[in-house]
Amino acid sequence: MLPRETLATAKIPGGDTLTLVSHGRDFIIMLGRDELMGTRMQFSEEQLARLTLQRLEAPTPRVLIGGYGMGFTFRAALSGLPDGGEVVVAEVVPEILDWARGPLTHLTGDTLDDPRGRVVLADVAALVDDAVDGTTPRYDAILMDVDNGPDGIVRDGNERLYTRTGIARMRDALNVGGVLSIWSAAPDHKFTGRLKDAGLKVDVQTVRARPNNKGPHHTIWFARRVR
Repeated sequence: MLPRETLATAKIPGGDTLTLVSHGRDFIIMLGRDELMGTRMQFSEEQLARLTLQRLEAPTPRVLIGGYGMGFTFRAALSGLPDGGEVVVAEVVPEILDWARGPLTHLTGDTLDDPRGRVVLADVAALVDDAVDGTTPRYDAILMDVDNGPDGIVRDGNERLYTRTGIARMRDALNVGGVLSIWSAAPDHKFTGRLKDAGLKVDVQTVRARPNNKGPHHTIWFARRVR
């Protein structure tokens, strides 16, 4: 059996430690003993972007992604972005970008130099607040992939994103017709109810972790602002 090799670690502000490990040809980001993401199961994170873009009505969408991770969602969003669109990624761990340009450069390619996208070292909640308060334009899509679901396990304070107040803030940061999409490792019927209570039109999809229809089932909520 191939051993796992630790390549780097990084402290999450207000949270635990992330560890980047290699396992043969695969790479994994760990949170403690839990796997947050890895190169063997990236399909559902890519689908988070692709399926969201398919639902957008704006001809030149402005997209916000919470969390860079290994860049799966960011790259998929850029790949399907219409001409004139823009993708902004909020990432709180600077070392994540060092990993993207270092051990994971074969995945990253020239993504971080694409003029249609930019990574901001900031809490995604702060960028949402800027859009709500009118400091920046609103978004046509907000894609949340900062946790393993609406539990806020990665960083202290992330729980507020998934509360009624947090959902209302993300809704208000969207243009009418915009879509809030949230990735989760598992379903959560109570969270579905909170999205609906916020006046959002909700579509819940189950996506496999691998493109060959194998691997675990993951959940994506697509919640449209209708007014």
